[in-house]
Amino acid sequence: MNSAAINDCLSGATVSVYVGQPLDTIKTKLQIFPNHYKNFLDCAQKIFYKDGINGFYAGTVPSLLANVAENGVLFMAYGQCQNMICLLNNKTHHEQLTSLENMAAGSLAAIFASFALCPTELVKCRMQTMNDIQLHTQNPMHKTISPIDITRNIIRNEGIRGLYRGFTATLARECPGYGCFFGGYELTRSLLTKENEKKADIGFVRTWISGGMAGICFWIFMFPIDAIKSRIQVLKPNMNTMKYTIEFIRNEGFTTLYAGLLPTLIRSFFATGALFMTYEQVQKFLHRAF
Repeated sequence: MNSAAINDCLSGATVSVYVGQPLDTIKTKLQIFPNHYKNFLDCAQKIFYKDGINGFYAGTVPSLLANVAENGVLFMAYGQCQNMICLLNNKTHHEQLTSLENMAAGSLAAIFASFALCPTELVKCRMQTMNDIQLHTQNPMHKTISPIDITRNIIRNEGIRGLYRGFTATLARECPGYGCFFGGYELTRSLLTKENEKKADIGFVRTWISGGMAGICFWIFMFPIDAIKSRIQVLKPNMNTMKYTIEFIRNEGFTTLYAGLLPTLIRSFFATGALFMTYEQVQKFLHRAF
C-alpha cells in the first residue's frame, strides 16, 4: 500500500461520530417506533426527560466502530478508484475528473466499504433495538447487553455469514448512494470554487457546505433502502430482501419508509460536513508529513 492510500485511509477514519449521534438516535427511534412520537422534536424531548443527555448517545460504541470501519475503507478505496479512473482516461490528477467520473469512483469504492460496514452496522442496529425486541420475543439473541455479546451470539447461532445479514440491501444502498455522495461533494465543491482557485483551497466553510450537501444527496435517495436494510437485519433475518420490501410497502405504505428522514438530513449535513472538512485537512497534513 503506497503512502497516498495510507493517507486516504487515515483521513477517512479520523472523524468523530459524536457530531451526529444524538440525531442518529432520534432517527432510529422514529424508524422503529413511528407511532410512539408525534415528530422528531417530541422524540427528542422524551429521550431527554427519560435519560438526560446520555440518552442521545445510546449505541455510540458500535456507531463509532461502524463509522471508522466504513470511512477508513471507503476513503482509501475512493482514492484508489480515482487513480484507476485517471489512468484509464489519461488524466494526471483527481481534480481533472468530472462529477460523473467521481460518482463512478464512489460507487466502486462503496463495494469495498460494504464488507467492512455490514457486520458493524448489523451489531449497531440490533443493539439500538434491543429493548424493543425484548418486548416482542423471547429470542435470547436479542437479550444481550453489549456489542461483544451480540457479536458472539450471532456467530454462535448463525456463523460468520450471520454477520452479513442484509448485505444485499447494504450494497443496494451503498453503491448508488456513494455515487451520489461523492458526486454531490465534488459538484458542490466545483460550484463553490472561484475562478483561478483550486478546490483544495476553498477553506473550512465551503468544504463543510460541500460535505453537508454530499450527505443530503445520499440520504434523500437512499433512505427507503436504509429502512428496509435495518428492518431486515433486526426483525426479519431469514426473509428475502425483495420479498420483505414488497410485504412492507403493502402492509405499511411507502411513506413509512421515510420515518426519521428529517433528523437524518440535519445530522448528515453537520456530521458529513465535519467528515469532509477533517478529511481534507488531514490529507494536507499527511501529504506534507510523508
